[in-house]
Amino acid sequence: MQENKVHEIYVDDRLQTQAQAILFDKDGTLLDFTGMWGFWTDCVLNDFREQLVIRGLEMDDADLPKIWGTFHDEQGRMNGYDVRGPLAMGTMDEVYAVLTWHGYRAGLSWAEAKMIVRACLAQAEEAMEVHRPAYPLPGVREFLGQSRSQGLKLGVVTADETASAVKHLQWMGLDDYFDIVIGTDLVDRGKPFPDMLLLACERLSVQAQQVMVIGDTDGDMEMARAAGAGYKIGIGEPGKIQLADRTIQTFHELLSGGVGR
Repeated sequence: MQENKVHEIYVDDRLQTQAQAILFDKDGTLLDFTGMWGFWTDCVLNDFREQLVIRGLEMDDADLPKIWGTFHDEQGRMNGYDVRGPLAMGTMDEVYAVLTWHGYRAGLSWAEAKMIVRACLAQAEEAMEVHRPAYPLPGVREFLGQSRSQGLKLGVVTADETASAVKHLQWMGLDDYFDIVIGTDLVDRGKPFPDMLLLACERLSVQAQQVMVIGDTDGDMEMARAAGAGYKIGIGEPGKIQLADRTIQTFHELLSGGVGR
């Protein structure tokens, strides 16, 4: 059996913990959230509104941000998201249920709303397969390569479903960097509960305190805290992620010597 390598993690020139593995969120951490889910959201919501119009119903444009916690430009296209919202933190089943609820509010029966939502989602998935709008964030590929060269085990823990997550990593050519991918379908409870992180630790044969977690929401940080992870790094604007031990804006900040010194 290969011996686990232990790497010291320095943050601001202070030794914080020892790491054998790094676990990453996917959306908003490894890939551009708005590029991926903005495309998907626009496909779903445009189709959904068309289906409402066909039935003599409508959705107020002012309601768009309330559905999944998204921001939109003057043409209604998604151009940002609330890191505390359903699209950023919810499971796909929760995201589907929220849209179904809005269909019901607009005047559909619950059953009809469910059927329309599923049809809209299927069309959006077909469009995603054609366009593959998955783009790695700046510094991601370099940081993954550096971490691998240092012998660290790498995994993904995501609110997305496992097969979908693997596909998105393949679209970006990042799948070979990871030892495991854990989606919300593999556990009873998704983020912010610790289940995914604990399953990842079991499969990687490491202890939670020897794991660094990198994510873009407090749901990621709470999962890490609940599981007893050694260190929590948030990626995003300063002040947006309250529970992180450190916040970075890009992976270039870690490439400059923050990990594995």
